[in-house]
Amino acid sequence: MNPLDRFRLDGRVVVLTGASSGLGVGFARALASVGADLLLVARRAERLEALADELRGSGTEVLTHPGDVSSPDDCRAAAAAAQARWGRVDVLVNNAGVGRAVPASRETPESFDQVIDVNLKGTFWMSQACVPLMPRGATIVNVASVLAHVAPRFPQASYAASKAGVLGLTRDLAQEWTSRKGVRVNALCPGFFHSEMTESGSQDLGPMLETDSMMGRFGEQPELDSALLFLASDASTYVTGQSLIVDGGMAAL
Repeated sequence: MNPLDRFRLDGRVVVLTGASSGLGVGFARALASVGADLLLVARRAERLEALADELRGSGTEVLTHPGDVSSPDDCRAAAAAAQARWGRVDVLVNNAGVGRAVPASRETPESFDQVIDVNLKGTFWMSQACVPLMPRGATIVNVASVLAHVAPRFPQASYAASKAGVLGLTRDLAQEWTSRKGVRVNALCPGFFHSEMTESGSQDLGPMLETDSMMGRFGEQPELDSALLFLASDASTYVTGQSLIVDGGMAAL
């Protein structure tokens, strides 16, 4: 077998959250390019449909499901939509996320809760909803952050806390589900990539990356897509409970 064939997802059903913007759009295109069928989940229905139309034009089977991952009911509804269409979920990519860059002394309970609700609780609720539909050999990829491993260079208490929580959750779910259910669970930890989330702070982040990372630059979407495909596919069948950092060397300094 060609080793590259293990990265293929032909006929696999992938649920991708946070699919309407940023890295999620790139992830959807990458997953489609290796043959996956996609259920795209996000709050912005019009953006989801525009992306779905694009992918369908290339022959991908795509279903959209507007929803908020911070709602357990919405997560269960998304899983039910996948079950009704395909009868199973082979891959879940928990990518939905929000961030707040404010000093901890000025963080409000409402904004802190919102970040935790989406980034951490949403990852759990969607995993809980999908795992009953996942056959042995299925996999979950939780998108965390390099900021779960290192101190943020800017004030982001709620975001850093939520992503560190995702790593703990990843290890626990892997421990519970890998041997018992045959479902692998891993985390993908991006550094700073060009996206809608980083666009507003790019003038400050650029100089920071020049000194605080080995490669001295932002990451580009394809550099993260390949890492996602590794964790989502049979290329990583002996990997579970791990976090894969893709950050240009930031965490190593």
